[in-house]
Amino acid sequence: MDKGKNFVGQPVLSQILDVIPSSLINQSSRKHQANRYYKLLPFRTHLVSLLYGVFSYCNGLRELSEGLLACEGKLSHLGFDKAPARSTLSDANNNRDYRVFESVYYDLLHKYHSFISDSRLKGLSIRNLKVIDSSTIQLFSDILRGVGRNRLDGARKKGGLKVHALMDAFSGVVEFARITESKEHDQKFLYHLKLAANSWIVFDKAYTTYAQFLKWTKQKIWFVTRERKNADYHVTKVMTDKTKKQNAKGVLKEQYITVGVKQNGIVVERLKLRRIEYLGEDGKKYVFVTNNFTLPAKQIATIYKNRWMIELLFKQIKQNFPLRYFWGESPNAIKMQVYCVLMAQLLMVVIRKKAATKKSFANMITVIRLHLMSYVGLLEFIKDTYKAWRKTHNASFAFSP
Repeated sequence: MDKGKNFVGQPVLSQILDVIPSSLINQSSRKHQANRYYKLLPFRTHLVSLLYGVFSYCNGLRELSEGLLACEGKLSHLGFDKAPARSTLSDANNNRDYRVFESVYYDLLHKYHSFISDSRLKGLSIRNLKVIDSSTIQLFSDILRGVGRNRLDGARKKGGLKVHALMDAFSGVVEFARITESKEHDQKFLYHLKLAANSWIVFDKAYTTYAQFLKWTKQKIWFVTRERKNADYHVTKVMTDKTKKQNAKGVLKEQYITVGVKQNGIVVERLKLRRIEYLGEDGKKYVFVTNNFTLPAKQIATIYKNRWMIELLFKQIKQNFPLRYFWGESPNAIKMQVYCVLMAQLLMVVIRKKAATKKSFANMITVIRLHLMSYVGLLEFIKDTYKAWRKTHNASFAFSP
């Protein structure tokens, strides 16, 4: 029996980290001079330490540093000799620019984007769909300013931060993120997006801004959203009207409309849009608005239905990774932790695809968390946990004296 075929020389966490090429880490470090202005903790050691904290769901720096301390016999597999002190990690979180972690995330996404993307989504004929939404994370207002009245009991007012995200519907990961104070309006996120012509983008009615819609229309960027209740529009043509038909389902009405695009309170141009009333399977009536006039109305409804993918993504991230407690009180430390969480989610999507497992995301991350420093083959372990565990332990018994 060949020992090399039955024993894994690296713990699970080390195998996860192997998915991140060293050249990618070094490139981001050089780009942001990560080790020039903060030399006490090398960037790679800092990154690995925080990813350990994310995967092991540490709710504080003390948990993180003491957890690494307990793994000191195995830290050489992670690329460093001893566990960083809590104070060293705290200083690094506050002093090292979070943008180097942001850079690693986007470079990693660029490397694996085509690998994790599905070729199609059920019921859709388009090939480039992005989803926009934001999620609020509660903080105290002295960390990042929040909104709301002062507490009557004298306690600190709860504030928060917003993670504005652009998700690629075909890969299931965040393609672009912006972290702001919670009081910033969602619409401002639209001005930071860089989209290619013939892209499709879907979002809820909180993002309605006709000036941006007009700009996208001229660039041939197509959007789908829901109509606001107070929308002011003029109907130019009725294409379909089944509202008086008994037991009508699906598309009830399709209209061509125009809306006024204002500048300094004055309408400067009329924007042509398409308005679709749709009766969903849940019995609720939805009104969609789009600037695309060629795709069938039912497809427009299907596109909006896929907006819920980003809600599920936010839920997946918040339930499986530590975003209730933060490893620093500065905006820099908080943003750093958010990007490490996004990185961990991306790594899990890549590894899940490589393992071709049918395990749910939550089940997979739970198994990994429990065996983070175990010496088992990662992909085999995820695909069939019991089989991989028996294989490893039977081999160990075969070589026991």
